[in-house]
Amino acid sequence: MLEYDGAAYHGWQLQKSGVPSVEDALTRAVSKVADKPVEVVCAGRTDAGVHGAYQVVHFDTGAVRNLRSWVMGINTALPSGIVVHWAGNAPEPFHARFSAVYRRYRYVIFNGPVRPALLASQVSWNFRPLDETLMQEAACQLEGEHDFSAFRAAGCQSRSPWRFVEFVRVRRRDDFVVIDVQANAFLHHMVRNFAGALMAVGQGKYPPQWVGEVLAGGDRRLAGVTAPSGGLYMVDVGYPEPFGIPLARCGPGFVRPWFDSADNRPVAPSWVHRKPRTSS
Repeated sequence: MLEYDGAAYHGWQLQKSGVPSVEDALTRAVSKVADKPVEVVCAGRTDAGVHGAYQVVHFDTGAVRNLRSWVMGINTALPSGIVVHWAGNAPEPFHARFSAVYRRYRYVIFNGPVRPALLASQVSWNFRPLDETLMQEAACQLEGEHDFSAFRAAGCQSRSPWRFVEFVRVRRRDDFVVIDVQANAFLHHMVRNFAGALMAVGQGKYPPQWVGEVLAGGDRRLAGVTAPSGGLYMVDVGYPEPFGIPLARCGPGFVRPWFDSADNRPVAPSWVHRKPRTSS
C-alpha cells in the first residue's frame, strides 16, 4: 500500500513519451529491491496531478525478502513524493484491480476569495462562495446504479458507462469543501466531472435538480466543466477480508480530523456480493 503526491507526475500509467509517472518510479524501485525486472499492477489508475492517499499495488516475484526489507528498500529507491507504507504476502487469487469491491475518492476544494499558496497543488480553488447544502442535495441524485455517460470523459475506454455509486457526501469545514465518493468503479474523469457539476450548483448557477436532469440525459456536453486534477485523492480501496489488506484511514491527512470516526471507517457496500454488471 502506498501514497503519492501526484503534482509532479503525468498520472499513474507509464508513458511512452518518457514523462514522469508513478508506475515508472515504483517499477524501478521494486525491480531494484528484487534485483530483477518486476511489473506492478494498481487498484486504479490516477490521472496527471491526481494524488494517492491510499493506493494498492501487487507484483509477482521470486525474490525472497522479509516484508520490512521490501518496504524500507523500495522507499529508499523512490523519489520523495512516493512512499510505501505496507507490504504483505497475498493469497494466490489476489489481484489489486480485479479483487477490489469498491474504490473511494475525495475531492478537496479551497473556497476562499484568494488562491492558497501552501496547498496550491493539493487542492482545487473556487473563489465563488459555495453552498454545501445545495451541493449535497444535488449529490444525492448521483447515488445508485446509473448510466454515467454524462460524467465520463470523451476518451474513456470503459466498455460500459454503468456504475454503482454507494454514496456522495459533501462536507464543509471553514474554507474547505470536501466531496466524498464511493463506488464499485469509476469512469475516466467521473469524480472530477461530479465536482464540476456540484460546484456549479453550489455557486448558484443551476438548481440541485439540474444534476439529476443531466444524469438522465446522458450528454457530457451539458454537465459543465471538468474540475482541476489537483484537488482529487484516491483515499480507499476495499477488498474481501480474507486477503488481509489493511483498512484505510481515509485522507488526505489535512482533512482527516474533520471527519468523525464513523466517516473514516471503510463503508461496507450493500452490493459487495453483487455480480458486476460489467468490467472496465
